[in-house]
Parts: sequence; structure tokens; C-alpha cells
Amino acid sequence: MKYRSKMNRKFIVATMSVALIVSSFAPMASANPGNGNGNGNGQATSEERGNNGNNSQGPKRAIEDVEILDSTSFKIDFDKTYPKGLDINRMIDVEVELEDETVVPELTNYEVSSDDRSHVIVEHGNDDLDGLVGTLSINNFEVPFDYVEDAEETFELSVLHTNDLHGRVNMYPQLITTANEARETRPDALLLEAGDIFSGTLYFNEFRGQAALEFMNLMDYDAFVFGNHEFDLGDPEEGHPDLVKFVENANFPFLGANMDFSGHPEFDALTSNKDGITYEAEGGMIYDGIVKEVNGEEVGIFGINTEDTADISSPINVTFSDFADASAQMVEQFEDAGVNKIIALTHLGFDSDPSVGNDLRLAAEVEGIDIIVGGHSHDALHDPVAVTENEAGEEMEPTVIVQANEYGNYIGTLDVTFDSEGVLIDWEGELLDARDREADPYAAELLEPYTEAIEKVQNEPAGFTLNEELPNPRLGDGSDVSVRANETKLGNLIADGFLRAGKRANSDTVISFQNGGGIRAALPAGDVTVGELITVQPFGNRLTLLELSGAEIIEALELSVKDVPGENGGFLHVSGMKFTFDSSQPAGERVQTVEVKQGEEYVALEMDEMYVTAMNNFTATGGDGYSVFGEAYDEGRGTIVGDTDWEILRNHALKLVEEVGEVKPEIEGRIIDVNSSDE
Repeated sequence: MKYRSKMNRKFIVATMSVALIVSSFAPMASANPGNGNGNGNGQATSEERGNNGNNSQGPKRAIEDVEILDSTSFKIDFDKTYPKGLDINRMIDVEVELEDETVVPELTNYEVSSDDRSHVIVEHGNDDLDGLVGTLSINNFEVPFDYVEDAEETFELSVLHTNDLHGRVNMYPQLITTANEARETRPDALLLEAGDIFSGTLYFNEFRGQAALEFMNLMDYDAFVFGNHEFDLGDPEEGHPDLVKFVENANFPFLGANMDFSGHPEFDALTSNKDGITYEAEGGMIYDGIVKEVNGEEVGIFGINTEDTADISSPINVTFSDFADASAQMVEQFEDAGVNKIIALTHLGFDSDPSVGNDLRLAAEVEGIDIIVGGHSHDALHDPVAVTENEAGEEMEPTVIVQANEYGNYIGTLDVTFDSEGVLIDWEGELLDARDREADPYAAELLEPYTEAIEKVQNEPAGFTLNEELPNPRLGDGSDVSVRANETKLGNLIADGFLRAGKRANSDTVISFQNGGGIRAALPAGDVTVGELITVQPFGNRLTLLELSGAEIIEALELSVKDVPGENGGFLHVSGMKFTFDSSQPAGERVQTVEVKQGEEYVALEMDEMYVTAMNNFTATGGDGYSVFGEAYDEGRGTIVGDTDWEILRNHALKLVEEVGEVKPEIEGRIIDVNSSDE
């Protein structure tokens, strides 16, 4: 561990201020009473003596300059020769007063440093000013001082950072302007990306990350940590071809210290030197950690992705180890190599679910990390957050956490100072709003063909009209219900579409599920476009059929409602069935009744009976923690059979128009919480 040689400078500055008490210059009595400077009897007047009442002999002097030499001395330049043997305290009076009114002892000695005796070096004989900042006042002369630089060698580092763009390629021209502006005063700043470039817009659906990559290469990123959404396109049969292409074409290295890619041969060439740390990181390769040289100093950077990725995305055979264990191993490797300035580039979330880890837990549990550049939770940390206590509540060297919100809204800046032992002693940061900046002209020109391509898709009519908006409510957005906790009209429409598509693929299909986390936007009223459908379901998941027992379905429903009334991305919207539950009961013991639709009637679900169910491939292969589905799929009871999710929704809506003349889903009491006053 690094030895902390002094207290955090911010703490010192916050708790102490240096006030140097100014005493008036003491004028000398004239040796010649007739020279007009005395009172006629050889004695100085009170005005000539000044406020301190000194009665020195010699000519009057003024201070022309003061130079700080080190933390214990400074040099005074007088306008006239300094009398040999004269006590300096007869000429000046300097004190240092702290905020608690304690006083640093007065000056102890001096020496004349030139033949004309006008330069005097003053030494105060102690190091009480070491590490302090203030103003040195001597008589009527003032000079600011900062003894931190003189007390020890320090190193300044700047970091620029982004996270969670989620396919917002249209923001890059403004981000480039913002980054260039920040680099004007930080030419050696590192630029780091904390993950989730994939998924969320038509730019991503059309170009599979390659559009974003062109701009990221232009911005000259130094490192990228994988986010959970980088694995959204994982396919049980094809693996991760789009992610591999994304890595291969990058000019920057990728980090993932708690990630194991060995289950996918397509990553072998990209991970040949992954384990441990490297001093020669290459673009288009994956590493645990890298060492960057900045102004002659070595800075270690390692990457950590949330273990939740296994549940909330489709990593298939990419596996994830404990975030804290992997981080501790990386810190140890860096320190063993003599690297004492360490950055964790994470996709954990600032204060996300602590059961799977977050940045606050990481800072407290793994000492030795100086900076955490985070993503995943979309927090806008306008000021860096410093963690100075470990998990046991004991004081530790500071770890500073930053995160820059979402969607390319901001570029974060962080400027830090390390002491000679590699301990943070100063930091400041802010979020620069890219939305306030003009687009970079060159980048704007590069964006045009991408935008033209998606606008063609965006504006293509889907072929049906909605008379009212179908909301996609979330808690905290002025709504007391959520697509991730309650039955919704849009959720029912999507689930009905999966059931229709499932029946078309297999007439025995009787039930369908749609995870709430897979519904990403409202569907507006009016003529619906293909672009709007893709915005609602941007992940391109495909229809999958699973054969499940009644007992397995109940197990899944228990997982679905485990967090109600709180949100859960795995909350299941249903079609072809209805069920009741009691949110006042413990998780796992909430489901009360389950009925399956047969014709126009509902009958009780049978525990031992097998039911063909339709859902998207993400959920069917175990996404959102549905291991009960994943195990059934692995046993050969599942098949990916058809179109992508947004196509299924469009086809269902068109059939509704054909059959009943309109698309008008309703909330039908398919999911009822008996503990809710609304039911």
C-alpha cells in the first residue's frame, strides 16, 4: 500500500487559512537632527516610528520584493542597504496565524546575501508552513505563497471521460468540440469510455456499433471498458461477431479484468496477451490492465464490468468474476510493478445494487485505487465524490469517483494532484455540457450519411395508426406505476404479438412473456413508423419457443414479481394467461393463482403439465436471471424460430387492423397484486 505522507490538501485548505499579520514599517530616527526627518532633538516622531513603536537608528527603508525560497525561508529585497548587526525584528514583524488563533513562532534568524546588503534571507526555523497556502505580508508588501509545490514533488493528471451513449451517434460532433475545448488546457489528458456504446437507437441497429466507432477513433480514446450492452447481440449459435468486429476496428485498447472470453474462440486472437498488465497496449486488443506514461509518470488503468451482465444481456459463454477480487488483484499487480497511480475504469454503477457491486463498494473495499471512472447507472456526478473511509470505517487514502450521465450529454473532466508517494492530495472536476457546444464541422460532415440512412428507416410507415399514445411509464418520472412492475397497455400489445407469432410457428403455443426491461420507449399516437417501433424494441431479439412445466412457469413468475412495488427489468408482461400475487409476502412466496386461457375461458395452471411458451431469445436463454428458462433451453426444449421483436409487433398490429379495425390494447387484469389498493 502507498504510505500517505500528508493529509489531504483539500482538508487542510478547508480547515486552516493562513493570515499573516501586517505591522507597519518602523522608520529610523535621523542621525542628523537638522535633516528635516526628525523632531529636532534626535528622536523619531511617532509617525516616523510607525505603529510598532520601534526606535531603530538608520535610514528609512522600503521593501521592493519578496521571494519564497522554500517552506522555511524567504528573501526580502530592500530599497537601501541593510545596517550590519541590526536585529531584523526592528525592521519587520511577521506572524502566521491559523484559524484556531494559534500563532507560528516569530522569525529566528537572517543572513545578508549580497555586498550591498540590500538582500536579506529570512529563516523562521520550523516547517509549520509546509503544505499550506496563503499570503505572506511583510509591512506593506504582500506576496502569495504555496508551499505544497516547494514541500515535495507532485504530479498532476487530467482525465476526460464519457459513458453510456447507447447508440447516440448523433452526439459525437458536439462531443468532439467539447473534448477539443477541454484539451486546450489539458493537452495530455487521458480520454476514457466507461461502456454501453451498443444498443438504443437506429444508428446502432443499422450499423452495429461501426458508426460510433468511426467517431471514437477520431476522438483518440485511451481505453474502453465493456458494458453489459456490448453483449446484447450475443447469439447461442453465432457468438459475438458484431462485438468482435467492433474491437478489431478500434484504435484503442479494451479492458475487462473480471471477464473471461475463453469460451468464445472468436476472441482468441484479441485476448492473446490479456492476463495481467501490459506496458505496450495496442488498439483493437483486450487486456486486464494497461500502463500509460503521462509526462514521465506511469498510470495504471484496469477495467471492471458488472457481473449482472450474465443476467441482463446475452454474453453466452463470456463469464464474469467478482468485481472486488479482480480489482484487488489488479491493484496488487500494479503496485508490485511500482505503479502507484491507479485508475479503475468501471461499468458497475455509482450506487447500483450493492449485491452485485458498485463504485462506492469498490472504493471502500479495495484500497489503493486512486480514481474510479464509472458508468452503468447514468449518474451525473457534477462534482467528484471522494471516499476516504474503508469498509471498516477506518480512514484511508482518498479514492475519487466520477461519472458523466448518459447519451453523450456531457464530457466529464477530472484534474488531480498526486504527492510523491502517489497519494491524491487535490482534485476537482466538472461535467461539460456537450449540448451547449456547436458541432465540429468535420465530424458533422462524417455524420451525414449515417443520418440519411437511418432517416429512411425512421420515416418508413409501419402501416397502422394509434388513436392514443401507449405510454412506457417508469417510477420517478411522475408515475406511480412502471413497465417494470405493473401491467401496461403497451406491454400487453407486445406480449399478444409474441403469442400470435408463437401460434403461427407452433399451434400448441398457449402463453407468451415479454420482459419489461426490453420495452424502451412509449409508442406515440398517430401514424406509426418503423423507426418508432425499433425505438420501442431496439435490441433485435428473436422469437423463441420454450416447452415449460407449470412448476417452471410459477418459478419464473415468482422471479418476475420479486421486487414489486419496486422495479425489475425482468418483470414479465403476459399473454394467454393471468395471475395474482401478494407483494406483502416474502419474495419467492408471492404468487397465489395462475390461470391459462383455453378458448374464451381460463383454467388453472397444472404443475405437471407442459406448456409451449413464446418469448424473446434474450429471456429464453436465461436473461434477467431466468435460469429456469436458460436450463430448459440448454436441455433442448427451446428453439429460436422467427422474426425480430419489432417486426413481430408490427405484424400483430397490422393483423389487428385487419381483424377489428384498430389497435387499441387495454389493461385487462392479467397481473393483479392483491396487496395493492389500486386493484
